[in-house]
Amino acid sequence: MLLGEMLYEPGRQLKHAYFPTTTIVSLHYVMESGASAETAGVGNEGVVGVALFMGGDTTPSSAVVQTAGYAYRLERQFLKQEFDRAGSMQRLLLRYTQALITQIGQTVVCNRYHSVEQQLSRWLLLTIDRVPSRELVMTQELVAGMLGVRRESITEAVRRLQQAGFIRCRRGHIAVMDRGGLETCVCECYEVVKKELSRLLSDVFRQRVAA
Repeated sequence: MLLGEMLYEPGRQLKHAYFPTTTIVSLHYVMESGASAETAGVGNEGVVGVALFMGGDTTPSSAVVQTAGYAYRLERQFLKQEFDRAGSMQRLLLRYTQALITQIGQTVVCNRYHSVEQQLSRWLLLTIDRVPSRELVMTQELVAGMLGVRRESITEAVRRLQQAGFIRCRRGHIAVMDRGGLETCVCECYEVVKKELSRLLSDVFRQRVAA
C-alpha cells in the first residue's frame, strides 16, 4: 500500500476488508467543502471496513493510506461468511469495533478541548505504536490535514516539541526522539484509547508475544 492510496471513498460500496500489518490507514470524514479531518487510524491492531460486517456496506467516511506498508485484503463475501459463523472471529471483530468507536469518540473530544500540541502528541504516539520505526514519512501539511487544523498551528506545535528535544523534523519526515518527553505533553485521550484497546484485545496481544 502506497502513501496516499485511497482504499474507499464516501458512499461507495466496500468490496474488501483490509487487515494492516505494517501500513497505517487513516479514516477521514470529508465535508462538502472538501475539508476533512481524521476520525481514527487503523494499524496492525485492527481492520479497515467494519461496515462490511456491521451490515452497512457503505460509509460516509474515506480510508486513505497514511503510512506506506503491507496489509492482507479479504473479499467481503468471505469476511461475511466467517462473521456469520458466530465464532471467535465474530467476537474479536465486535470487540475491535468497540475499541474503534472509543478512538473515534476520544478524537472528537480531543479536537474540541485540547491544544494542537496535545493533539499532535497524541497522534504521534498512536502512530509510532503501530510501526517498528520512530521516524515517519509525513509532511507537516499532511499532519495538519489529519488533525483538521491550520498548517501554521502545526508548524508552531512542531517548533515547540522540537525545541524541547522530543521530536526532530526534516523535509517530509518527523522522528520521535524522546518518547517519554512526548508522553508528558500528551493529553488523557492517548491513554484512554490505549487502555481500551488493550482491555478488549488483550488475548490477541498475548498471542503475539508468545509467537
